[in-house]
Amino acid sequence: MKTWIAFWSILLKDMRNYYLKPPNISWGIIFPFAWTLMFFLKSQNPVDIREILPGVMAMSVLFGTTSMLAVTITFERRSRSFERLLLAPISLNALMLAKTTGAIIFGMINAFVPVIFAAFMTDLRGIAWVSVISSVFLIAVTSTFLGLFIAVSVKEVFEAQTFSNFFRFPMVFLCGLFIPVQALPVFLRPLSYALPLTYGADIMKTAINANGDISQWLSFSVLAGYSILLFGLSLRNINKKWIY
Repeated sequence: MKTWIAFWSILLKDMRNYYLKPPNISWGIIFPFAWTLMFFLKSQNPVDIREILPGVMAMSVLFGTTSMLAVTITFERRSRSFERLLLAPISLNALMLAKTTGAIIFGMINAFVPVIFAAFMTDLRGIAWVSVISSVFLIAVTSTFLGLFIAVSVKEVFEAQTFSNFFRFPMVFLCGLFIPVQALPVFLRPLSYALPLTYGADIMKTAINANGDISQWLSFSVLAGYSILLFGLSLRNINKKWIY
């Protein structure tokens, strides 16, 4: 019972204190929409909203979750409030799940903001919403744990944002969000298939437009595997660098 009380207290505190911080607004919400607007301005032909929707949703999740963790974890580590959390009657695993659940929720909310706008501009009938929601959740979990891994590896918020961009921007171009993986040079394709977002974006392409290229079971398995790996590496860094 104490574990659940501590879990929800930490989660609600983060939601109240960090959701509307400037880095979250700029990177998590404004940037994906600015990127989408660029497609409308640069394209010589009418833009197919449903065609770009999976990419916009995946990018919204990626930037929202990683930005969230860059603020919460690094800020609390610098202010030493994270050390007080370690005294809470809760295990380290549960503590870090509490710290990351807010980012997962934030990322999932971000993902469906483009859907609301798309609903006014195109017909969204025929979408496999169960697959979409499942893929959004797994992308949010994987991206959150990637953000956690980055956040526990640096000391300052700006370092976390810079380090995050080292992973985020290549994913925009290599994960099939807007450029199909098959259209990339052959030597880049192995790197694309090594990135978890490739599999999440492919699930959404299948669910929304029925034009994915990877088995959905493989994609779900890869995303789950990356989530476990990244969470485990993050806990290892915390135990090694923060707990003496």
